[in-house]
Amino acid sequence: MVRGRVLGGVSQGFLLVWGAMVVFPLLWAVLSSFKSDQDIFTSPWSLPTRWRWDNFSRAWNESHIGTYFFNSVVVVLGGVVLTLLLSSAVAYVLARFEFPGSRALYYVFVAGMVFPGFLALVPLFFVVQNLGLLNTYLGLILVYAAHGMSFSVFFLTAFFRTQSKELAEAGLVDGCSHWGVLFRIMLPLARPGLVSIGIFQFLGMWNEYLLPLVLNTDEKRYLVTQGLANIAVTQGYHSDFSGLFAGLTISIIPVLAVYLGFHRQISAGMTAGALK
Repeated sequence: MVRGRVLGGVSQGFLLVWGAMVVFPLLWAVLSSFKSDQDIFTSPWSLPTRWRWDNFSRAWNESHIGTYFFNSVVVVLGGVVLTLLLSSAVAYVLARFEFPGSRALYYVFVAGMVFPGFLALVPLFFVVQNLGLLNTYLGLILVYAAHGMSFSVFFLTAFFRTQSKELAEAGLVDGCSHWGVLFRIMLPLARPGLVSIGIFQFLGMWNEYLLPLVLNTDEKRYLVTQGLANIAVTQGYHSDFSGLFAGLTISIIPVLAVYLGFHRQISAGMTAGALK
C-alpha cells in the first residue's frame, strides 16, 4: 500500500508539472495579447495594466489574420470532409471484402503512417505543379486528404471489422447497394470513430505548416500557420509584438474550441474502438 501511494503521488506530481508546462506558456501568450509592446518587455509576467482589445482588431485587419483564418477554414474543412469520405470507403472495403492484394494494400496504408512526409516534398511539389493546382485551395485539400488517409484507414478498418456483418447482409437483401449499406448502415454505426478521426485530422491540418509552405506561395492564400510566421518576421521589424500575440491567440481559438467541445467524443470513440 505504501509503495502504491508513493507511485500514485509521483505520477500525480509528474502530471501536475506537465500540465503547468503546457498551460503556462499558453496563458502567458493570451495575456500578452492584451498588453502594449512596452508592457510585454517591461513587465512580461504581470497582468496587463490596461486591457487592449484593439490589438485583436489590428491583427485581424492590418496583419490580415482574418484572411489567413478564412483560408485555413476552407482548406481544413475541405480536407477533413474529403479524408473522412475516402478513408471510410477504403476502410469498409478492406474490412468487409477479401480480394487478392487486400492485405498488401492495407499494409501500404499502415506503412504510410511511418513514412516521413518531408521526404516526398520535392516530388509532391512537381506533381501538384503539373496538375495546375499549385497555390490553390483544391491542391492543398487533396494533399491534406492524401496525407491524412493512412491513419484514418488504419483506425477505421479495425472499427468496421467489429461491426455486425448481418446488418450489412440484411441491407443488401432489402435492396441496398454497397454504397447504400455504407452510408445508411455502417457509417452511422461507426459515428464515434468518425468523430474521433475527424477531430484528430482537424487538429493536425490546422497546425500543419510544412505542406502549405511548399505548395502555397501566394501570400493572399496563406494559411494561419504561414500568416503567423510571416507576421513574426515583418512585425519583428515594426516592434508590434502585441499584434503578433493577438494573432496567435486568434489562431488558437478554433483548436481549443474543438477540443473542449468534443473531448468526450474523442474518449468515447477511442474507448469504443478499444473495447470492440
